[in-house]
Amino acid sequence: MRAISFEHVCFSYGGEEGAFSLNDICLTVEEGEFVAVLGQNGSGKSTLARLCNGLLSPHSGRIVVMGTDASGSAADIFEIRKNVGVVFQNPDNQTVASIVEDDVAFGPENIGLPREEIGRRIDFALRAVGMEDYRRATPARLSGGQKQRIAIAGVLAVMPKILILDESTAMLDPRGRREVMDVIRRLNRENGMTVLLITHFMEEALLADRAFVMHRGEIVMRGTPREIFSRADELETYSLSLPAAGQISRKLQQKGFPVATCLQPEELAKEIERCASGQNI
Repeated sequence: MRAISFEHVCFSYGGEEGAFSLNDICLTVEEGEFVAVLGQNGSGKSTLARLCNGLLSPHSGRIVVMGTDASGSAADIFEIRKNVGVVFQNPDNQTVASIVEDDVAFGPENIGLPREEIGRRIDFALRAVGMEDYRRATPARLSGGQKQRIAIAGVLAVMPKILILDESTAMLDPRGRREVMDVIRRLNRENGMTVLLITHFMEEALLADRAFVMHRGEIVMRGTPREIFSRADELETYSLSLPAAGQISRKLQQKGFPVATCLQPEELAKEIERCASGQNI
């Protein structure tokens, strides 16, 4: 089943034709898939996320989420928002309570779940992100990575079928980013949750099954992350670059060091070791 389908979608914040923030977007995300969306600021990535859960409505075109038309009734939009959870960039902007478990309970309470079920969902969500020992903690005293994990738990407590992360690791240090991405990868692999990852960190995109590159409101590249990164020169025309390992391997090649183009640090380390030991690549 298709989790998300965009059919020739256009959107303009001004509502005027010819000034589109998104222009003729066609894409599909299958249920259980992990898809990355890449692009510079202003490319339309966040607009895409808000269209997916009904925070915005398209100027034209059709959006279908888990079989429900996003241009339908208020009841349809409510159903879509139960199925689509969005985690934004700044976890402080998503904190609504002074105690972690109360913050996680906010979503289930707002969809009218009974108290016993809310308790079960708090347990599930905190366990899923590895924060069960912090249920009585104050969010303001947590690290950035911990806060973002609590933000994810708050979304998971609603048990959405689709998780959208809109630059959710942008404010975190490398360790915090790894913590969050480990949680996301586990939810996708073990729970079968559909993930739409909006990011400008190329290393994160490598975790995805497929990737889209957006530029000025249009999708300009599609494929697996490795297929997209194999077109490094084209990627650079959209002000994007390879992951750090890819950039280093290309610079080594330019200096005459015969390493293959690598995307992961582990791959690059093996290439350098083989070259240094005089083995053929």
